Amino acid sequence: METVNEILNKLETADNTTKNELENKLVNIGSSVVPQLVDQLQVVRGIKRGVVAMTLIRIGDASVKYLKKAAEINKDFEWVAEYLIREIQGVQAA
Repeated sequence: METVNEILNKLETADNTTKNELENKLVNIGSSVVPQLVDQLQVVRGIKRGVVAMTLIRIGDASVKYLKKAAEINKDFEWVAEYLIREIQGVQAA
């Protein structure tokens, strides 16, 4: 099985179809990958960041506690975490 980093590295040269396949692969790994994805979300940029964010949203509730924990530690990340949590919980931004 590929690691999260291996999958993310493939995104650098991915077309849209491949990007969707890689995102699905991450989602299919499931909640065990959430801590690593939350860590990655704080450092990756561009297409990688978008895919990581969507993966966390699609994994859903299992992502929330890790996002909250990361936001407590990294105040610069707080708004990102809050946004993703709202998306996961289906609460529209005011």
